[in-house]
Amino acid sequence: MKKQYVLILCLSCFLALMLQYPGFAQLATAQSLNETGRQQFEQGQPELALESWQKAEQAYRDRKDQTGILGSQLNQAKALEALGFYRRAQQLLERLTSTQQPDSTLKANQFLTFGKNLRLIGDFAGSQQALKKSLEIAQKVQANSDIQAALLQLGNTAIAQQQFEPALNLLQQATTYEGDLQHAAQLQQVRVLQKLDRATEAATIIQTLQTQLTALPATQQTLYEKIELASIASETLNSAQLLAATIQDARQLKNKRVESYALGTLAHLYEQSKQWSEAAQLTEQALRLAKQLNIPEIAYQWQWQLGRILKAQGKVQPAEIAYADAIDSLKTLRRDIAAIDQSIQFSFREQIEPVYREFVDLLLVEQTPPENLRKARQAIESLQLAELNNFFREACLNASTQPIESIDSTAAVIYPIILPNRLEIIISLPNQPLKHFATMRSQSEIEDIIFKMRQSLRPTSFDQERLPLAQTLYSWLIQPTQADLEKAQIKTIAFVLDGSLRNIPMAALHNGQRYLIEDYRIAVTPSLQLFASPEPKNTQALIAGLSKPVQDEDALPGVQQEVEQIRSMLPSKVLLNETFTTRSFKTTTEDSPFSIVHLATHGQFSSNPDDTFLLTWDGRINLEELRTILNNRELEQSTSIDLLILSACQTAQGDRRSAIGLAGVAVRSGASSTLASLWTVNDTSTTSFMIEFYKSFLSTEKPSKAEAVRQAQLKLLQRAEFRHPYYWASFVLVGRWI
Repeated sequence: MKKQYVLILCLSCFLALMLQYPGFAQLATAQSLNETGRQQFEQGQPELALESWQKAEQAYRDRKDQTGILGSQLNQAKALEALGFYRRAQQLLERLTSTQQPDSTLKANQFLTFGKNLRLIGDFAGSQQALKKSLEIAQKVQANSDIQAALLQLGNTAIAQQQFEPALNLLQQATTYEGDLQHAAQLQQVRVLQKLDRATEAATIIQTLQTQLTALPATQQTLYEKIELASIASETLNSAQLLAATIQDARQLKNKRVESYALGTLAHLYEQSKQWSEAAQLTEQALRLAKQLNIPEIAYQWQWQLGRILKAQGKVQPAEIAYADAIDSLKTLRRDIAAIDQSIQFSFREQIEPVYREFVDLLLVEQTPPENLRKARQAIESLQLAELNNFFREACLNASTQPIESIDSTAAVIYPIILPNRLEIIISLPNQPLKHFATMRSQSEIEDIIFKMRQSLRPTSFDQERLPLAQTLYSWLIQPTQADLEKAQIKTIAFVLDGSLRNIPMAALHNGQRYLIEDYRIAVTPSLQLFASPEPKNTQALIAGLSKPVQDEDALPGVQQEVEQIRSMLPSKVLLNETFTTRSFKTTTEDSPFSIVHLATHGQFSSNPDDTFLLTWDGRINLEELRTILNNRELEQSTSIDLLILSACQTAQGDRRSAIGLAGVAVRSGASSTLASLWTVNDTSTTSFMIEFYKSFLSTEKPSKAEAVRQAQLKLLQRAEFRHPYYWASFVLVGRWI
């Protein structure tokens, strides 16, 4: 005992002595900060963890400890991901993985984290490449746990691409290594086997997992794994019993976060079996815990679940409150809503979008009170913003509705929203209460008509095929409110379009005698307050284009004429063919005060931001690069971009949600308005349209942008060779229409 006391005393003296040396003190501080950050991160406090790891990095820099610096930066990347700042995390990880360093478990983890990040932002090829590099390094240094992690994440990337057989093979390999991710790999195997309808194999793994997890001591990780097992295997095991035991274990550990998940998951089982009273009681318990912990990414799930349960019980008003609370929780989230929780990955279309649609469905009844119409409109706009945030993979947009009369006293705003059993329309007229009407059709029928309408806009279609479809959509979207539009003397209709409706031009709707564009100016906007309305200090244009074939794309001979004609109408700087490089575009944009940027080049809009791009002579400009170029101009008197024109782009073929990419470009560019095409149009008609647009836009009458687009479309419509909507309807004005 005496010897032990002397030994402890000596160690205390040694530590006290060592702490007097700066290097040792710096190391102790850095390690302490790293550990603090780790604990904060595990407790669901990524902001605090990020701050601690940034301080740890500085402490390691003070003692020139390169390994410590790299490790702290890797931790920061993980915190940035948890906060939803995927682009910032990506930039940091790119720097880390390009740093010269020997193969090590740290380097393997850098590539592992980078691969996960790239998957979350939709770059599957990059994700696979980074994860294969992580696997290669882990195999070299013989780190079995890192090999297992790389195989698991490679499997997850394959799942994200719907490549289920390759994913299953990778996950099976992961389970052959001993490590903390053994059960995570098995759980993913179950999910994949269920997708492949291989129920017998899935049941075998479920039984094994139940036996293994039940035998393990209760830890946060094993409890989460039990919850996930119960949620995916409710048909093959007694999930209620497993969850009840998990709830008790979570209470023993005093882990309220896990307890909330377990209670909410058990409530969902009762919801599925229509045991409404028990489901509501358990959901409310789960929600109370989530609120105590102030974790909106958990709270919104239970608020949404409670709304569904209350609606099923016929308790409409309490259900409305629950749905509104769920949407408020989603608004407060700063992290990316496509990957809210670190333990359970959610799909936007399955776990976020339905909250808004179900709320609107609940609010809009035959005799909807005015207050409910206002709430429904807010929900539609919030859904538009949430979808754009998800598209950007950043929670970067905030907006609130704005009265129409403050924008344009002769405009109406129409909000269509596609629900399972009907198409709902809310219409906002200046100085009038909101109105709504519904067309009772199934979602599949609505989507089918929209798809056929888009197909009918090919240049070879006949009026007999196209006009009935255009008239059907007119009868759904416009006809019920035609009298209101005429009475209010509406000149412009701005559409806040939902889903696949974005893929068709509203200008081509037909009332049996005339196209909609013949009666109204038309614009599209995701929100009434996303686009600024600066007064341009001048009217100077940057015109860039490609008339020659490049990068396997056909020549656009009309671009030469388009460029020359526009240059003759207003002061312009031109970059054509070889002079239109990515570098020259960036440099020219930075150095000159352009209010109009006109790009006559091949490009594509997609539901994946990485597949949304514009071609230059020597490469391509993606969405993020375009944002950087157009928003980082270093001018003392920077002129806001009033109008961005993309005259030869198109939405991606086969991608029913591709038009979200057009809205993404419009928002990301920072331009007040964007004029672009939904499909690649005949080269000659595009040139004619653009020339007519500029003639109108720059005329002494100074019409609105929407009116200039309308006049150009009418000019083409009046020409026999361009009468078909294929030639003129493709052009869509997004953003401010005045």
